[in-house]
Amino acid sequence: MDRIRSLRPLHLGALLVLVSGALGAQGVAPVNDRPNPYRTVEGWAKMPDGRSWGATSAVAIDRDGVSVWVGERCGANDCAASNLDPILKFDAQGNLVRSFGRGLVAWPHGMTVDHEGNVWVTDARDNRAALRAAAGATGTVDSSQVIGHQVLKFSPEGVLLMTLGAKGGGREPGYFWQPNAVLVAPNGDIWVAEGHSSRPGSNARLLKFDRSGKLLLSLGSVVGSGEGSFDQPHALAMDSQGRLFVGDRSNDRILILDQHGRLLDTWYQFSRASGIFIDANDVIYVADSESGSIAPSRPEWQRGIRIGNARTGEVTAFIPDPVRETRNTSAAEGVAVDRNGVIYGAEVGPRALKRYERNP
Repeated sequence: MDRIRSLRPLHLGALLVLVSGALGAQGVAPVNDRPNPYRTVEGWAKMPDGRSWGATSAVAIDRDGVSVWVGERCGANDCAASNLDPILKFDAQGNLVRSFGRGLVAWPHGMTVDHEGNVWVTDARDNRAALRAAAGATGTVDSSQVIGHQVLKFSPEGVLLMTLGAKGGGREPGYFWQPNAVLVAPNGDIWVAEGHSSRPGSNARLLKFDRSGKLLLSLGSVVGSGEGSFDQPHALAMDSQGRLFVGDRSNDRILILDQHGRLLDTWYQFSRASGIFIDANDVIYVADSESGSIAPSRPEWQRGIRIGNARTGEVTAFIPDPVRETRNTSAAEGVAVDRNGVIYGAEVGPRALKRYERNP
């Protein structure tokens, strides 16, 4: 297994946040004071009559550049016992134009659209509890009905084209258990971030597959904070140079790796990354949905979406979470940006999809 090697270059972005004031454990001052040039649009995406928004962390932009794909947890925070479609596509006006995935996805968590327009979804839980409840007094679960802990590739029309991992999950050396995010590189390689728990001994890995699903690389093992370790690797994005950005959420950092998994840099100035998106101009958007709430040890960092330069690390804008006092996840957990620069934030706690447009 390759080890992550730290090169530790000092970037401008790191220098910009080493300012006077209350510094965190990494010597980085909270970045809460950047301007917010966006206005919030609520209720843009129109659900069918009788269906309300559930929790969502999975959001991606269609190949057309303006339509939006969402993995929505069936009006609740779970699709395991639902007959609703969890994968939804909205056009540029917010109209629902396609849905699919019922019975195939228990807990949609991460999402990406590849260069051919295919939709990839990580399913980070299973449906065993729902099956046991349905079995009643017998408690007998039909193993053939178990789903979850997989990465699924759908055509734009909703045809299941490929799955990675065993139904119901598997731990090392198998995969997956609680896959968080998936990214398809321009050459077709598939990167998957795995592990949604910070409990000691929980899995926390980054895996790379070729386009056929053959495992090429595995980094990390169980939860840790040192070199070569992750703690809830929760988000993935790639810049124009082919560098892989990993939101190592519970370590409050972004790790930047090359295509061989070698560490190029570590950034703390974007805070606790639940979601990352990098556009064609290397503008980076990072969603922090946990500082001060799920992570109460970070009260000085405000939740929200930080925007900056993926080349230098400079943070240039900040869309703050309007909710200040909560013990729940709040604001965007997943983030995606269309070709016009419109930002979409997928929210778990508030159960919403927010749209952010630049102020005129």
